[in-house]
Amino acid sequence: MTSRVPTLTTSDKGRTIAVVGDVYRFLATGDDTNGKYALFEAIVPSGGGPPPHVHSREEEGFYILEGEIKFTIDGKPLVAKAGMFANMPVGTPHSFKNESSRPAKMLIWVAPAGLEKMFFECGVPLPQGATTAPTTTKEEIDKLLAIAPRYGIEIRLPKH
Repeated sequence: MTSRVPTLTTSDKGRTIAVVGDVYRFLATGDDTNGKYALFEAIVPSGGGPPPHVHSREEEGFYILEGEIKFTIDGKPLVAKAGMFANMPVGTPHSFKNESSRPAKMLIWVAPAGLEKMFFECGVPLPQGATTAPTTTKEEIDKLLAIAPRYGIEIRLPKH
């Protein structure tokens, strides 16, 4: 028997964070799910999305709600449109980018939970209901690069 209570997150609630240009609204965190999973909504602007990276701890799933996202999975491109789901097993090199001219929206699921703490630590808090992120700064990028390894994330920046 659990001591936690069921939760209901309405469309205007949920901790909202900007991370390098994308907006994430957290619908369920590890605190809500006894560490089993976290679920968050992502708004990815045109040109947005993270660089190639690998998770060493959690599976990550993406359900596209609006628009389209180009995933690069282990070096291979795949375009996912509204209604499509992509799953990244632990250890899968991947990235995603919105190459369209309008924002894309998706649900992101991670299991087990914990990755959301990295977003809270390195992201920029936004007011509830926010749908756009402030301009990304070099300091924000440097902070993410420094924090990510503590959460089992290897970010693979392009070699220059």
